[in-house]
Amino acid sequence: MISIETKQDLLRSGERLDDLQRNGYQIIQHPGRFCFGMDAVLLAGFAGGSIRPGMRVLDLGTGTGILPILLAGRTKAARLVGLEIQPESVDMACRSVKLNHLEERIEIVEGDIRKADRLFAASSFDVVTSNPPYMIGQHGLQNPEAPKAIARHEVLCSFEDVARAAAKLVRPGGSFFLVHRPFRLAEIMGTLLRYGLEPKRMRLVHPFPDREPNMVLLLAVRGARSRLQVEKPLILFEEPGVYTEEIRELYGY
Repeated sequence: MISIETKQDLLRSGERLDDLQRNGYQIIQHPGRFCFGMDAVLLAGFAGGSIRPGMRVLDLGTGTGILPILLAGRTKAARLVGLEIQPESVDMACRSVKLNHLEERIEIVEGDIRKADRLFAASSFDVVTSNPPYMIGQHGLQNPEAPKAIARHEVLCSFEDVARAAAKLVRPGGSFFLVHRPFRLAEIMGTLLRYGLEPKRMRLVHPFPDREPNMVLLLAVRGARSRLQVEKPLILFEEPGVYTEEIRELYGY
């Protein structure tokens, strides 16, 4: 185990360590920048069951590395690569990888999703994942260069950029997993199809059984035939403040 002194050496001013409830893993986060949310945990659960031993996985827009770290705990993937454009997030992700002794399985790469095909060979990954910015453009943003704005709004890349990169980098028959917002579902489906990524599984996420969905989990397969399986809804809360059993299991409670 890493020593307490070494843990503190890996932290910078204002940062904290959060327990991921899996394999003893922790992640370094800064509340003033951007902290991972439930969508990352749901995406890891949605994708994890399809990642077989020995596979290579790429996470586009990895932020502070939450998806590769969660998937390292859930799967036996041989290599997990996280691509991130913000240097500060890359630095935090690299330190979290070191903190969890995952250097041999996880690599964090600083770079632009729009230029991902210059960083990685075509068709070199079995699985691509992404939790991309949900909001279109910069409407209402006071500081488009702020880390939270970049994570939530399509400031530095669009969903089309993400889909284009995924289509180039995942092998034929490989999987692209993503989480997004239902209000953009028609656009998302059209974009995936345009780049040869066939939607195969979809699951809508509802905060409560009687509320409309606020997230959608999708699997698209490069070059697959047309057939979409719509899975039963995923419900987050039994009542305010009380997770459903499925969510408790995903979080490792």
